[in-house]
Amino acid sequence: MRGTSRGSLQGVADRFEPVLVAAGVEAAEVGEQMFALVDALDSSGSLRRTLTDPSIDGEAKSALARRLMADARPGAADVVADLAAQRWSAEDDLSEAVEELGFWALLASADAAGELARVEDELFQLTRALVGQRAARQALADTTVPAERRAALVDAILARGAADATRRIARRAAVSPRGRQFVATLGHVGDLAAARRRRVVAAVTSRTDLTPAQRDRLVSILSGAYGSDIQVNVTVDPAVLGGLRVQVGAEVVDATVLSRLDEARRQLAG
Repeated sequence: MRGTSRGSLQGVADRFEPVLVAAGVEAAEVGEQMFALVDALDSSGSLRRTLTDPSIDGEAKSALARRLMADARPGAADVVADLAAQRWSAEDDLSEAVEELGFWALLASADAAGELARVEDELFQLTRALVGQRAARQALADTTVPAERRAALVDAILARGAADATRRIARRAAVSPRGRQFVATLGHVGDLAAARRRRVVAAVTSRTDLTPAQRDRLVSILSGAYGSDIQVNVTVDPAVLGGLRVQVGAEVVDATVLSRLDEARRQLAG
């Protein structure tokens, strides 16, 4: 992906993260919706040209993208509409960008389930297992082999023990190689997983938005607690009476007044 396209993707990817955090483990479904859009783009040259044509008004392209994502999870359609309004060095770059967001969504789902490290390791182990299996690699990359047979081969290799996100990623790499080798796709997604593990995201729910000073203080506290850089995504919820609810991956640190009142009521009732 060229410089202009990479910049367009990065700008939108930062706004995609809160959508994934809100979705939690259901972010996997967002990923599948993104892959469905990639398939639509790959099968229609006119659609790709329309959504990447710099002479067409950005709002018109965004509106078309929203229609394509009409059944998507809230927020996902906004992200795709935002993508469509960007500038792209080549029409295929838009498809590549949407696919990358799809993989990122699967990794976010694994992250929410506390399985991101496991998925990263399973992808690595799968690529290692295929090193000496030339016939299997060829079968997984052979687009003349029906997609369902390639998917079945992935399931057979992974057996029953793999994480859901690992299986989804591997099946996607086999069913829709998009000009890449199966192992190369797994390696790329493994790199994305490693990058995500180094970028810890804290989903914060508060009654009111945090001031810059409060946000900086919270980042400092969480970074010290988790030994990593922290990205804080704040959701304002008027139902929160006070304090904060902080979720980092599968771990929830709930210090809201509401939760304390609930706990007091449980103790009184018990």
